[in-house]
Amino acid sequence: MGASGWDYVTGYDGDVAAALAGLQARVFQETYGDGARYKDLEELYEDEEFMGEEGTHTILDIHTVVATDDPPVPSRAGDYGTLRPLPLSRVVHHFGTEQPTVEQYSALVAAADEFTSHEEFERSLLGECRMRWTGCYVVLYSDGGPTHLGIFGFSGD
Repeated sequence: MGASGWDYVTGYDGDVAAALAGLQARVFQETYGDGARYKDLEELYEDEEFMGEEGTHTILDIHTVVATDDPPVPSRAGDYGTLRPLPLSRVVHHFGTEQPTVEQYSALVAAADEFTSHEEFERSLLGECRMRWTGCYVVLYSDGGPTHLGIFGFSGD
């Protein structure tokens, strides 16, 4: 099927795992809400063949938030399906500030979508997620306080 990139902006109240769970509930409802294939997220995750072979190519392929901003390692099975913070040095590199806004995030995502070369994409914000079946997040700010998460990653091979 190939690799699929995904990105989201979701509300944030200080708990990354809760923000992820809320986003996943929303995406599950949008994708499988008719109940024809899966009645709930738990049933989706119980379908090990589908999740292990194909996946959803959405944030639903992520199951764990990790606190480390160390990059995931392909040889560590536990690194797959993880969401981790983008290192602060990389946040400053891309945004020019430690407190980026939703608007700045959206602009960088849109710019990455316009790149025509692999090299350009690799240098973009979205290129920071280098391992498939993982994701990164950036805390986004409004009026000096954290209000949203920008979440991006890749599923597939």
